[in-house]
Amino acid sequence: MANLTTSAHSYSSMDTGTKSTDIPLEYGPLVVLTSALCFQAASKVVDLIGIPKSAQDTEFRRWRFKNITISLLHSALTGPWSLLCFYLQPKLAEDLISTYSVIALTLVSTSVGYFVHDIIDMAWSYRNRQNYELMLHHAVGIICFGVAVVYHRYMGYAVVALIVELNSIFLHIRQLLLICKVPKTSSIYRLTSLINIGTFIMFRISTMAWMTRWLVYNRDKVPFLMFTLGSLGMAIMTVMNIVLFCRILYSDFFRKGKLKKTD
Repeated sequence: MANLTTSAHSYSSMDTGTKSTDIPLEYGPLVVLTSALCFQAASKVVDLIGIPKSAQDTEFRRWRFKNITISLLHSALTGPWSLLCFYLQPKLAEDLISTYSVIALTLVSTSVGYFVHDIIDMAWSYRNRQNYELMLHHAVGIICFGVAVVYHRYMGYAVVALIVELNSIFLHIRQLLLICKVPKTSSIYRLTSLINIGTFIMFRISTMAWMTRWLVYNRDKVPFLMFTLGSLGMAIMTVMNIVLFCRILYSDFFRKGKLKKTD
């Protein structure tokens, strides 16, 4: 991993001329900690604002509403932010390995902080199969994004990965509608469901396919350890997203009858 640290300090970070050596190595971890605490505070704010009556019939449903609301906040923040990173620093798209920027580091660190918060929240509150799947997803994200946060490498690749959060916005809105018992036949649910499927294909499936292709084509440029880590992470994420896509399709377009439980 030493070669990662050395290379991390040889590239400019922003158009202003700031270099990675001008930014303390503890900057990323500090943003991670701050982000985790901010999302925890946001969770408390949701408690203060109040949970809709339709989501208060069980303690689990109350917790689920709050948890998904924070997830929506994360997606609404990081999805557009990922596009802003490429707009402000076009070189990120040209060199996903070495190009570095403060705004990208802050974005990736913020997401890692959210993952840490959400893992703690799920482990502390409710442990079930679905939450274990999400904790695995977050753990993979922390490990992979951690390379960018600590070593300032593969920053562009990490930012590309966060484009999927543009779909997560509608994925979480759909979940909130289900938690609040909005009928699947309602116009707002049908519209959300269609947008969710469209953005799932556009921003999630397409992005992950492109990331996999990039990893294969750039095999010679990526150290064996990083290639193995990236390949394993992409394999896990791909399987999880295929399963999720099939669940959504079945639930929203093929399953008949009334909804008996929250998806």
